[in-house]
Amino acid sequence: MKSISRKQFLLQSALGLGSVMLFSGFDFTSTKRDSDFVIGKTAFGKVRGRRERGVNIFKGIPYGGSVSGNYRFARPAPLEPWKGVKDAIRLGTPAMQSPKTVYGIDEPQPGEDCLFLNIWTPANDNKKRPVMFYNHGGGFSTGSGGSAGQDGANLARYFDVVVVETNHRLNIFGYLYLGDVAGEDYKTSGNNGMLDIVDGLKWVNQNIAEFGGDPHNVMIWGESGGGAKTSCLYAMPSAADYFNKASIESGPGVMMTPVETAIETTNLLFKELNISPKEWHKLLDLPADKLFAIQPQLMKAAAAMTVAKTSSSQPRGIGSSGIGGFSPVVDGIVLTSHPFSPAAPAISINKPLMVGWNEDEYTFFATSSGDMSGCQLQDFDALYTKLEPQFGENTWKIVKTYRSSRPNASPSSIFVEIMSVTIMGLGSIEIAEKKTKQNAAPVYLYNFGFKSGLKVPNTDFPMGTAHAMDIGFKFNNVRPEMPGQYLAGDKPERFKTSLNFAWLWTSFARTGKPGVKDQPEWPAYDLVKRPTYRIDTECEVLYDRNKYERELWASLGYLGSQD
Repeated sequence: MKSISRKQFLLQSALGLGSVMLFSGFDFTSTKRDSDFVIGKTAFGKVRGRRERGVNIFKGIPYGGSVSGNYRFARPAPLEPWKGVKDAIRLGTPAMQSPKTVYGIDEPQPGEDCLFLNIWTPANDNKKRPVMFYNHGGGFSTGSGGSAGQDGANLARYFDVVVVETNHRLNIFGYLYLGDVAGEDYKTSGNNGMLDIVDGLKWVNQNIAEFGGDPHNVMIWGESGGGAKTSCLYAMPSAADYFNKASIESGPGVMMTPVETAIETTNLLFKELNISPKEWHKLLDLPADKLFAIQPQLMKAAAAMTVAKTSSSQPRGIGSSGIGGFSPVVDGIVLTSHPFSPAAPAISINKPLMVGWNEDEYTFFATSSGDMSGCQLQDFDALYTKLEPQFGENTWKIVKTYRSSRPNASPSSIFVEIMSVTIMGLGSIEIAEKKTKQNAAPVYLYNFGFKSGLKVPNTDFPMGTAHAMDIGFKFNNVRPEMPGQYLAGDKPERFKTSLNFAWLWTSFARTGKPGVKDQPEWPAYDLVKRPTYRIDTECEVLYDRNKYERELWASLGYLGSQD
């Protein structure tokens, strides 16, 4: 098993929720290789991209106007048409964030005006290919649609699909709620980041036919924070007309931020800035850097406050940020309810869904945080001590259940499994169960299980199938020369596993049913057999996987309402 240091890991993988792997140095924009310019037509003007080894690539196409100045915290300025041909050969500006949290090749520094999208297509030939509209990870605070590990060229090249990825507002710029102080124009300000994505979907609906895509066959998908964004879109009336299937990957967004919590965060911001709520417009004049920099201060101030729990005492995937943080707001307008609480959204009842997680999610977070203690537990007393602060009086019952069904498992193995399933798994199961209860379009539940062969830095514990490792696989980017392949390890079996993953996702995009030749058929989830599709070099169907653990978590309230 290959050993890596934490420094190597941090250099080769993105930090934070859903951020993707760093690039390997392969230059997709190099003009030294044979390539041709190609022209695409949009409703706003012509754009010039490149044709690279059978794929037309357009980067940095604007899909919205300015979101700075007087448009900060508001809907974007109208996008003005342009004359002539606009270059679309370099990534657009990422959303405001630290420069160390974006991972595109030749990517500009982050900034406020960030409404750009990228397209990978086999040809601008008006052929009606399925469109795979990807929402990048990074929670709701970091990342971009240009991160190298999620380059869409191989999906377009080998699977005859069109891939689209957007930049959109993040953190305080995308999710500061001003609806109670700033008037009608700001009623939806707590969801500007999500509404930006909807604008990207509208752009696709109007323009993607010119890029070889079918505007009536659009799949939305995303990993980690991108999965939570997809959960929101699945429940948003404003997005409903622009997609017909979805995939939520290692980022179940069951619940988002209650409006009451968002209001408290806004009041805390005014207090920290010494601004009266009546003078909210002063926020429009502050330098963007100052607004961005105050966010850690808000989190510290919130942590010092004594606040009531807002929505649920149990983790429900990626969603509610709590006071001091920024994520989509259940404002009654953009998000009329939580995405999957109390039920799956009726507005998407007829839209097929995939949802799932990686088997060893937690090893990524242990490595990125530098706390590998959970991977080095010496005995079961240490396991109990490690879990007790989070699970309290339920700890003994949880440990007993896992030890009973896994008599040969080490304390660290049980710890990593418990943390992985509570971080990403239980919310995924909850979504699958609630979608199934609609008795309409199918939902497909999966686990990704290919083991990388790497070790958690400075330990003998296997990295396994870490969080974010699936990105390179589903984009078919695990070849040595491709960016984003490091966490996949160097086992030759990874190539077949990647093909399985990419075939499953592109077939779902094409038909609404995932499948791949020479692998088992993937049955839709039901509430009797509860099939989970385990994705690996050889895939398998597992029925009611970890039944006793699922029943335990449900009894403790970790699967929401199961009525």
